[in-house]
Amino acid sequence: MANAHIKENILNQVDKLPYDMQLRVLDFANSLSPKGVKGDSLSKFRGSISSDDLKLIESAIMEGCEKVDMNEW
Repeated sequence: MANAHIKENILNQVDKLPYDMQLRVLDFANSLSPKGVKGDSLSKFRGSISSDDLKLIESAIMEGCEKVDMNEW
């Protein structure tokens, strides 16, 4: 939980801002919050991709993602 002094200072500063800037502060604060799900919740999907499909995926990655085209830029 946030320190009460810090919360009070943040609120005081935000109160001084115009509405559009307050929205920017809110967006920034939201961006700091962790996103996603815990790994344990994904375990139910374990084994849902067949071995053959995993090999195809791995092959596509090896062929397409590990090459550098020095003349691309």
